Amino acid sequence: MKLRPIPANFTLKDHVYDMLRDAITEMDIYAEDADLRVDERSMAQQLGISRTPLREAIARLERDGLVTVVPRKGVYVQRKSLTEVLEMIVAWAALESMAARLATERASDAEISSLRRIAGKYAGNDGVGTRISEYSEDNIRFHQRILEISKCALLKDLADGLFLHMHAVRLRAMGEGDRINRSVVDHEEIIDALEMRDADQAADRVREHTMRLHEHVRRSWTKLELDRRNSEKAKAPGR
Repeated sequence: MKLRPIPANFTLKDHVYDMLRDAITEMDIYAEDADLRVDERSMAQQLGISRTPLREAIARLERDGLVTVVPRKGVYVQRKSLTEVLEMIVAWAALESMAARLATERASDAEISSLRRIAGKYAGNDGVGTRISEYSEDNIRFHQRILEISKCALLKDLADGLFLHMHAVRLRAMGEGDRINRSVVDHEEIIDALEMRDADQAADRVREHTMRLHEHVRRSWTKLELDRRNSEKAKAPGR
């Protein structure tokens, strides 16, 4: 985890929390070799702060379900179980498909075109496989934008809370198999449905796209549960 020192003109407590939350969501925490232990001393040094505001931020992150504090062991970034990951994907599919339906009614032509600007960078798939990191970020922007142009504030707030955990799932999955090329095609179909103002088709395309992620994770991430159990044993007090 890499962090930048905090400028003195920020509200320290809140900004430390924001910095740590953003750093955690950018981590590839579902990678098989992910180092999930959080080094408080190192983070305090990187941020140029004492441990008091750092620990306050960690307590908030624990309430958000992003970290786990294990007595006498330390602080660990929290990975969801395979069952929890699959449930999050289902919830995301429901929220975003509703957002797509609303976007066909509420979004302007220019707002829908903004999706094509994001996706258009990868039209034809030329070299996209060599730009996994860049595509992963644009993929996330694409899905967040659908929530924005739905113009339903509560729907977006719910999705934003879920997104804190979904970001890492998408980050790992995007580099697996042929998911990038499939994703590029799916995005084009979603935009086409939105431009036609076809609410049923837009909702269907978004839901099908997200449920392909669900099927991929269900089939391919079977080792996640075993890794989680081993990690829990290692973090258990007294070991």
